[in-house]
Amino acid sequence: MKIGNRPSRWVPVGVALAAVALASSASARQERPTGQGFSFRTGVNLINVTVTVTDDQGRFVPGLQADDFEVYEDGERQAISQFESERVPVSLGIALDTSGSMVGQKIAAARAALDRFLFDLLGPQDEVFLFRFDSRPDLIADWTTDMRAVSRALGSAKPVGGTAMYDTVAEAIPMAQAGTRRKKALVVISDGNDTSSRTRVAELQQMIRQTEVLVYAIGIDASGDTASAYGNASASGSSTSSGAAVAKPPVPVAFPGQKPIPATKPAARPTSSGGRRPSGSSSERVNPEALRAITDDSGGRTEMIVSPQDLDPATAGIADELSRQYFIGYVSSAPKDGRWHTIDVRLKRGTYMVRARRGFIAN
Repeated sequence: MKIGNRPSRWVPVGVALAAVALASSASARQERPTGQGFSFRTGVNLINVTVTVTDDQGRFVPGLQADDFEVYEDGERQAISQFESERVPVSLGIALDTSGSMVGQKIAAARAALDRFLFDLLGPQDEVFLFRFDSRPDLIADWTTDMRAVSRALGSAKPVGGTAMYDTVAEAIPMAQAGTRRKKALVVISDGNDTSSRTRVAELQQMIRQTEVLVYAIGIDASGDTASAYGNASASGSSTSSGAAVAKPPVPVAFPGQKPIPATKPAARPTSSGGRRPSGSSSERVNPEALRAITDDSGGRTEMIVSPQDLDPATAGIADELSRQYFIGYVSSAPKDGRWHTIDVRLKRGTYMVRARRGFIAN
């Protein structure tokens, strides 16, 4: 399942910097032997950034080198100490809405799409956990590489009750961060607004900002008035080397040896302005603004779809993206002040769309 043939490599940035980075990595492994994640427990802050690059047609851009990128922290350019371009194994959490509104065609389509995700699109070294949620979170499959076990748990989920999406994400984020694979991600699938959680969106944002988990959300809005946010450039703060731009929906492509993946059909754009929900919309309908607030700081994205049949290409597109990203590491000079420090990843040339985490909290 590797995309491309270029091997991973360390970018030479000087003996001293490399030694510092290696020492930081070694220390982090000693402190948390099950993961290689985001850690400020050592004297050096080694920041990991996963970067997605697409062209103006939404297609992923391969073949970039470390010298093509610039990384800025709080407006100051940073030296890149690590760069990788081939696919790495993923620790992936899935959170599936099984509230009463998902009954029938929606839950059937979600099971089918996630089965394909598990069996056809993930790699043998990837690990997965699965939450279902109605009025409360329910972990029905703990960390495993046994995709059949996850599929069986998925088949047992019955739609009933309300929607505790925020509480579920609050439980899933620490689990995803504790994953043993280098890349960590969470995919949330829901058709409704949160009706049951005690956790607030602002609390989730703070929690996500303290991790390196990529958060993706797929919202099902059958009303037909929600725009497809595949790539979600206008909402996610993505940038290009020549200023702001809005990317067109990416066209997912299959992994080698697989059938082509159909592109998600965009829905009609809403007529209301300023990003507000249309008048008369139900408070129980999926809330795109809340989903984007959860996903966008992480470097993930929100995609809105209008039909359960769109779940398959939407989940396939996320799997494709996870396999085609660049991995950048740099040593931060930020003090451990508990504050938010911005990250801005740019390309030196071209007008490609760049999407990455927006920053981190230095604890």
